[in-house]
Amino acid sequence: MKKVERPKKPLIFYYMVVLLVMILLNILLFPRLMGQEITRVDYGTFLTMLEGRDVAVVEVEQDVIYFTDTSEEPGVYATVPFNDPDLVDRLWESGCKFDQVMPKEMNPFLSFFLTFILPIVVFVAIGQLMSRALMKRMGGGAMGGAMQFGKSNAKVYIASETGIKFTDVAGEDEAKENLQEVVDFLHNPQKYQEIGARMPKGVLLVGPPGTGKTLLAKAVAGEAGVPFFSISGSEFVEMFVGMGANKVRDLFKQANEKAPCIVFIDEIDTIGKKRDASGMGGGNDEREQTLNQLLTEMDGFEGSKGVVILAATNRPETLDPALLRPGRFDRRVPVELPDLQGREAILKVHAAKVKLAEDVDFNAIARAASGASGAELANMVNEAALRAVRQGRRFVTQEDLQESIEVVIAGYQKKNKILSDKERMIVSYHEIDHALVAALQTHSAPVAKITIIPRTSGALGYTMQVEQEERNLMSREELENQIATLTGGRAAEELVFHSITTGASNDIEKATKLARAMVTRYGMTEDFDMVALETVTNQYMGGDTSLACAPETSAKIDQMVVDTVKAQHQKALKLLTDNEAKLHELSKFLCEKETITGEEFMRILEQGD
Repeated sequence: MKKVERPKKPLIFYYMVVLLVMILLNILLFPRLMGQEITRVDYGTFLTMLEGRDVAVVEVEQDVIYFTDTSEEPGVYATVPFNDPDLVDRLWESGCKFDQVMPKEMNPFLSFFLTFILPIVVFVAIGQLMSRALMKRMGGGAMGGAMQFGKSNAKVYIASETGIKFTDVAGEDEAKENLQEVVDFLHNPQKYQEIGARMPKGVLLVGPPGTGKTLLAKAVAGEAGVPFFSISGSEFVEMFVGMGANKVRDLFKQANEKAPCIVFIDEIDTIGKKRDASGMGGGNDEREQTLNQLLTEMDGFEGSKGVVILAATNRPETLDPALLRPGRFDRRVPVELPDLQGREAILKVHAAKVKLAEDVDFNAIARAASGASGAELANMVNEAALRAVRQGRRFVTQEDLQESIEVVIAGYQKKNKILSDKERMIVSYHEIDHALVAALQTHSAPVAKITIIPRTSGALGYTMQVEQEERNLMSREELENQIATLTGGRAAEELVFHSITTGASNDIEKATKLARAMVTRYGMTEDFDMVALETVTNQYMGGDTSLACAPETSAKIDQMVVDTVKAQHQKALKLLTDNEAKLHELSKFLCEKETITGEEFMRILEQGD
């Protein structure tokens, strides 16, 4: 998309204006400063030069006498006049030319201009410059001057040959199919009008951060070849009451003038939150006025004009119901995290811009990057390209892509982090135990890599497990196996070193959350059966939950969570005790090599079976 920008005057233009003003002031106010240099002398010197006939021309003013000498290049002199009644006779006798200059009255128009108009112009110009600088600092940019309050500040794009298309968006086939109908309507509105169908006035894109909501909106505009207005919800909120509503009016006015077009409002939850009377003044604040104006404007235009409103949010549960009713945002399009095929397609789209080795396996990378968003996958490809440059290669290898996944998940290798021999051994046992408990429970090879190299995220080591296929459902037994795997690291410390460390803090947090979800959300207990005791309040932004039950019930939930984790901890401890020889062998091997693959792990584990 090509952005339409207002032409800006070069800085030299403002310098020339200032220079012109200074020249005019010097000419009008200080004309003598533009002329010849004047030498001041005393009155006695003036009389001596008169007697010696060295004076050529004399001009007598009210407060000063100007005269020139008789040299070939006459100099200009000035002296202060005395009460000399014989001055005229002296001038006559010296033979010089003399005259008395009466004080000139300034032109009335010029006097009015210099006294009143010029100061006002100067103060207004300074105020404009300061206001523009202030608004630019506050994020208003070139549109944020004092005379631009109430303007929408929307970035306007026009279609171009290099615009974003649906082919540039991968991994969101269902969302693209939904939006393709909008594109078709903008191309062929008569086809829908003939049958009496109308397009939704608004389409709401919902999903986690980084899944490509903004990219999809630009792709719709690129496919349709119509103007694209882009503005963030936060840009409507102003410090002055009523400015947000004015911006909404201005935005829809511009959209109607350029119809057919697309208006995209990013992070609409900033202005579209549910209204209530809990705030100051009964909730009648600037944000609420802006929302009211948005609702009014969406009711005021016809979808047949070809104006389509697209909006994106990560928090659809916070939006006002009036905004989501039919006739406003009629359609909701989920833009979820990509599945295995989607991740592979996204990797290929971004990898098309870099040079790759011939043996790169995108399916393996996609399986290892389970749960990654489109933005994270793009970052992984870029990190792989940067690593290839650091290694002195001209193409990206499979190893670069594997390492980029670890960089995004766990951070860069922390080369200056030196562990003692005892700490290296503890971390080795800790990580091997995770892999060993997982392998002994599933009888498979879920482990892709085990390392004890510290990372910038704070991890002293980690175990990477890769599912062989995409999983959408988890049984109770599988969740319990996951908890047992998480507790394996602490179990090994107890078994081998007869002590515990802080290294299991992250494992403890994950195991506790998983056990609590089994009790409160998944209905995997006999005591509570299929009763939801906890609800997810923020599906796309971290999955925050709220517990709604009596204190007695809450205490019982806590006890059940403790019992669940404790049972799996004992299960992991028994598995390690039964396979202690393999535990020592694998841990020693990892401590020596620092990093081992899943194949090496399984080969040692299966020896002697």
